[in-house]
Amino acid sequence: MKRIITAKVKNRSGVLNRITGLLQRRQFNIESISVGRTEHEEMSRITFVVDVEDFQKLEQVTKQLNKQIDVIKVSDITDKAIVARELALIKIQSNPQLRHEIQSIIDPFRATVIDVSKDTISIQVTGKQEKVEALIELLRPYGIKDIARTGLTAFLRGQQPSSSDQSSFSLLH
Repeated sequence: MKRIITAKVKNRSGVLNRITGLLQRRQFNIESISVGRTEHEEMSRITFVVDVEDFQKLEQVTKQLNKQIDVIKVSDITDKAIVARELALIKIQSNPQLRHEIQSIIDPFRATVIDVSKDTISIQVTGKQEKVEALIELLRPYGIKDIARTGLTAFLRGQQPSSSDQSSFSLLH
């Protein structure tokens, strides 16, 4: 089962290596990972999507991550109300005749053109993983030359529903 884990960590050299090493030793597959500074310069947030066998292994790895010296807090936010996005940069083959057609495809996705050359066009799209995947599939017939994706980044929404009000909010069904 796929889970979204966030970790607030001290912004120090080697922290990411120690965390990914722990996950690797426990044979967790990291499907995506994104890291960046938080509102405090001395802290970073790591968001990773992992594939785990069961809740017992998830609890075990969460406890072990919390014991790491530079880790401030680890949370499984999969079933919480969250805001989550992914960024993708997509370079496709293009010519002046196809640009209008490509623009009409990307407009409903709120994607933007970020670079144009004689024979390519580069597009930026942000959103849920399903949105990014859908746009990629629509652009595939034009000839994708390159894709760069950030992986999922997420945090909790401002207000969490009470447990009785909460249905599944997971983006990873």
